[in-house]
Amino acid sequence: MNNAIEANFDGLVGPTHNYSGLSFGNIASQSNTANPSNPKAAAKQGLTKMKALADMGLVQGVLAPHERPHMPTLRSLGFTGSDTDVLQQAAKKAPKILAAVSSASCMWTANAATVSPSADTQDGRVHFTPANLINKFHRAIEHTVTGRILQATFADEKYFAHHRALPSVDHFGDEGAANHTRFCSDYGLPGIELFVYGKSAFDSSQPEPAKYPARHTLEASQAVARMHGLNEQNAVFVQQNPDAIDAGVFHNDVIAVGNRNVHFYHEKAFLNTEKMKQDLLGAWGHQSTPFHFIEVPDSAVSVKDCVQSYLFNSQLISKADGSMILVVPNEVQKNENVWNYLTSLLTQSTPIKEVRVFDLKQSMSNGGGPACLRLRVALKSEELANINQNTLMNDALFQTLNTWVDTHYRDRLVEADLADPNLLSESRQALDELTQILQLGSIYDFQR
Repeated sequence: MNNAIEANFDGLVGPTHNYSGLSFGNIASQSNTANPSNPKAAAKQGLTKMKALADMGLVQGVLAPHERPHMPTLRSLGFTGSDTDVLQQAAKKAPKILAAVSSASCMWTANAATVSPSADTQDGRVHFTPANLINKFHRAIEHTVTGRILQATFADEKYFAHHRALPSVDHFGDEGAANHTRFCSDYGLPGIELFVYGKSAFDSSQPEPAKYPARHTLEASQAVARMHGLNEQNAVFVQQNPDAIDAGVFHNDVIAVGNRNVHFYHEKAFLNTEKMKQDLLGAWGHQSTPFHFIEVPDSAVSVKDCVQSYLFNSQLISKADGSMILVVPNEVQKNENVWNYLTSLLTQSTPIKEVRVFDLKQSMSNGGGPACLRLRVALKSEELANINQNTLMNDALFQTLNTWVDTHYRDRLVEADLADPNLLSESRQALDELTQILQLGSIYDFQR
């Protein structure tokens, strides 16, 4: 048995957190367009969740936000002059572009990358591939800085391998770990990596959604599996149900979540559920640990209920005794069907024995729940010892980051504020200080 854990690295909400309705296909994002946001509250809600998981004995890390508004992108699009000039020009001539380059969407680090633990890879290192996120402009500008942040956090090349994002074309649309789940009997032993995709870029015979885009391709998942050196027998590829995508399930983690030997999903999550189960069981083989499929029937919880409550955009985490806790947003309590189902689930013979509820309203209003906010990284003890220890949550870091947020963040932001040069200055000052707190080095363009 290997001494290994699964760490969660949450994205710290950035100072420009706002509701601009940028994510077509994400119903929550579109529904809250133009509402005022509270960046300070958003950051503190995320920090509270991080600290709570750390207090439960889990390894909890922090991933820094990006520079926003992203001035290099605005300049590359023809806006010129001083920073103030660029912001004013963009606000006047292309306000939606300004909103896009001001998004704090990098807080949802489930989309930051795909991660394969060392137990699964040919070279015995942990592999990271930043997601190109090409389906949405405001996210497609993230992967370069995401790569820098990951390399500053997992720097030792003896233990960690970093790849560049896939080509930024629709054929290789990659949404990262939001469409990737790993199953294993123990975090330090070889596991099964489940890649979920929305469409094939080269096989037109496969069905696609009609209303909303399928953001992730089969070809992207296959490329990541090759780059990470995965054993073909332990990589399983499954297509999302196109009807679920059209109902607002823009990522698989909106309708399914897995951990170790448990796959918790809605009956309409996949195009071919039976094949998914057969392929996973085939890869699982004859391990002594039984595999649990927990399939939520549509008659109990509809797809609409899933999207409204983010039941499946939850964190499924293991306790020392082998039982599991489901970490959910408090929206699940407001949906009678969902809460009744969860209450019933806790009485059933499954590894899920507890539900923890968190207030993540600021993130939820933009379409991201507990699972969106974290990137899972399985680490052996020597790998954990060789990451950037300054990024790991503890009492001191929690206090430092809360003070940092209180010092630098606004408590109200609307789209018109994005043109304020003071906001840019405030954000840069905050991020420059953060890189010193977390000892990340010069990861931002304005620092280079």
